[in-house]
Amino acid sequence: MFKNMIVYRIAPQWQVELTQVEEALAKVPFLECGATQEKSLGWVPPRGDQHGPLAESVGGQWILRFMVESKVLPGSVLARRVKEKAERIEQETGRKPGKKESKELKDEAKLDLLPMAFTKQGSMWVWIDTTSRLLVLDTSSQGRADEVVTLLVEALPGLSVSLINTQTSPQAAMSHWLKEQEPPVGFTVDRECELKSASEEKAVVRYARHPLDIEEVQAHIDAGKLPTKLALTWDDRVSFMLTEGLQIKKVSFLDTVFEGTKADDGGFDTDVAIATGELVKLIPDLIGALGGEAESGVASAAQAVAADGVAAPGVPKVPSTAPSVPSAPARKSAGGGVVTGPKEVPVDTDPESAPF
Repeated sequence: MFKNMIVYRIAPQWQVELTQVEEALAKVPFLECGATQEKSLGWVPPRGDQHGPLAESVGGQWILRFMVESKVLPGSVLARRVKEKAERIEQETGRKPGKKESKELKDEAKLDLLPMAFTKQGSMWVWIDTTSRLLVLDTSSQGRADEVVTLLVEALPGLSVSLINTQTSPQAAMSHWLKEQEPPVGFTVDRECELKSASEEKAVVRYARHPLDIEEVQAHIDAGKLPTKLALTWDDRVSFMLTEGLQIKKVSFLDTVFEGTKADDGGFDTDVAIATGELVKLIPDLIGALGGEAESGVASAAQAVAADGVAAPGVPKVPSTAPSVPSAPARKSAGGGVVTGPKEVPVDTDPESAPF
């Protein structure tokens, strides 16, 4: 649960009950693709029970689960069917189909093949922390996160969210930590990172299972290469990979987290309690290590969580190497909420690792 994270801030004016969330999600339940349906999406019970609730609360943390199913239709198979149809028309009429007719043939071919296509499914955990005003999605793909956030904003009246935007860019902070060998208080730098050149060549250097406190790494940074990924451990409890777009990947809970638990203590409630109990402390510490939150479309929410706006003790504030990024114009939804965030949406650095 929560192997990857993209984090949003929820505006403080959004106040709803769990029952209202349940009612809203019930309007978009997941149903498997029909015979000629290419894609289907919706909400499923987080516990996996067939007729269970679509929104669960564990220790005050709300957990949802989003499901997508799509038909797998290889392009080569579709092209072959279109070619067969075009050749049949040419044989029967003596003419080749025009551009418009070829498009119609493609649509017909797709309808012919979809009932026979294989399907693939993928799900995404969604965590709403109403106390810290956080919305956390278990994905590493910004595009897929946007899809789910848009559905939530449309379904839940008044919901307004913004991507977490920090005073210091993750890239500037990671450069400082590597160059000065000074990780933020409470964090340690692990043995994996990726450095990328900003020049046209886009040269990339990757280190895996390798110490990073070496002159070679510092030389790469001096030469203009910037970190795009860096492995960190927080409080000897959670290890993860931080990216330049403030995405948190490869989340792993260390043995110290499970001390005092029994081998048979597993299950949905235990998994949620352990994961959210650790992450609700890690996230504000990471934001603090990056200089606190910058202003955004829901910047006032930061004032409701005072700790998020204060850097961790003993951590120097690292000036960003990039100019401040203005907030994007709010996008209004049918439900009255908005989605805002940095003007430049973080790039999907590894979309294939996302759950769907």
